[in-house]
Amino acid sequence: MTNAHFCQTCELIDRRDRGEAPLWDNILRTEYWDVVHAFNTSLPGWLVLVARRHIAAIAELTEEEAAELGALLRRTSTALHEVTGCVKTYALQFAEAEGHSHVHFHVIPRMADQPEERRSTRVFGYLGVPEAERVSEVVMNDIAIQVQRVLSTVVTGSDL
Repeated sequence: MTNAHFCQTCELIDRRDRGEAPLWDNILRTEYWDVVHAFNTSLPGWLVLVARRHIAAIAELTEEEAAELGALLRRTSTALHEVTGCVKTYALQFAEAEGHSHVHFHVIPRMADQPEERRSTRVFGYLGVPEAERVSEVVMNDIAIQVQRVLSTVVTGSDL
């Protein structure tokens, strides 16, 4: 990959393929999607569904990728509700950040007590925060274990 087409998301997928990803960056792998915890957020439970192949737009999804995505969005939202107690989840896709033009969906817990200034698209105020404000690796791993447990009860091979 040339620098003009550098994709940090593809590098993270390669790391998962090699078995070198930490638990929080390897919550669930399906045929077409990876489920991971966002690494640069101050909001516990901010998950990301990452297309396993490099595509830059939703219109590039195959029918199979799209079908699996729909089921996975619902199941991941269910898991976040159970694990975090959120009242709903936001599902957003932009794929515009430098090095992350690869299709990925943010699945974000919206907590009952979430401040008004961090609701709707303003939730992105929790992302890209300084390292000292980020959810710790210990907490991300704990959430990953809990989400895996819930997903294992609601996801079977025939469901995805």
